[in-house]
Amino acid sequence: MAPGGSALKEVLESTSTGMDYEVKIAKVEANNNNSKPTKSGIAGSGKYGMHSNNGVYELLECPVCTNLMYPPIHQCPNGHTLCSNCKARVQNTCPTCRYELGNIRCLALEKVAESLEVPCRYQSLGCHDIFPYYSKLKHEQHCRFRPYACPYAGSECSVTGDIPTLVVHLKDDHKVDMHDGCTFNHRYVKSNPHEVENATWMLTVFNCFGRQFCLHFEAFQLGMAPVYMAFLRFMGDENEAKKFSYSLEVGAHGRKLTWQGIPRSIRDSHRKVRDSQDGLIIPRNLALYFSGGDRQELKLRVTGRIWKEE
Repeated sequence: MAPGGSALKEVLESTSTGMDYEVKIAKVEANNNNSKPTKSGIAGSGKYGMHSNNGVYELLECPVCTNLMYPPIHQCPNGHTLCSNCKARVQNTCPTCRYELGNIRCLALEKVAESLEVPCRYQSLGCHDIFPYYSKLKHEQHCRFRPYACPYAGSECSVTGDIPTLVVHLKDDHKVDMHDGCTFNHRYVKSNPHEVENATWMLTVFNCFGRQFCLHFEAFQLGMAPVYMAFLRFMGDENEAKKFSYSLEVGAHGRKLTWQGIPRSIRDSHRKVRDSQDGLIIPRNLALYFSGGDRQELKLRVTGRIWKEE
């Protein structure tokens, strides 16, 4: 959601027995109270199997933040170590013995760390490779088993987890509508579209081919021009997303706009996808023309389908 924008909730009213819904919006407060942060468990290539497991590994845990330490590793005159981030936080005083830290580096521990092989922190989520100590951090930044961020765009949500966890979270905590099927037909309705400059309609999740897809629709300023945009995100990694395609269509009075593309992975943030304009963009004047009437009310029907590439 763009800065200063308001979160908007969509209410789906079934208008037929098929995938045909009317989407109305009403202002709601962005509320994170029900967003329950989840902790991640313990991806690059690495070895598969056993890893070094000795007391040295425990010595590499910072006593302040408990994260693994990387150069420069600092120590006090009595040999107590801590990471460089925490050195600034403790105001140059050893948290163990209260001696002044100074600028002593524990070069021996840094050297020993080079000989270690350690597991990925996402081991419990499915990554069983092991890595040289100093390669571990780089791997974890791109590990395919790392948790996903919540794809909800109506508020800043800090929840992370695997896909099944996020699906339950979206349904229970954000009250997102879930639908089965690979085709959809939505009507987005707003009585005074000129009031909505930076707004997000609550997303809808579709279960299709045994996977989940998030349909986003929002209004924002593209330069000086007010526009509406619809796009699809895939709840999974980018490589899996490339196995699917989707199309969107909007129109009336013998005219239409169409879009065809590959759904973006939710690894890419909602804002990143929107700012890259990777979706169906509808100028407000054209959207109001499609809406009919006196152009004072938005009644925009967006249809689409998802298919799997062979």
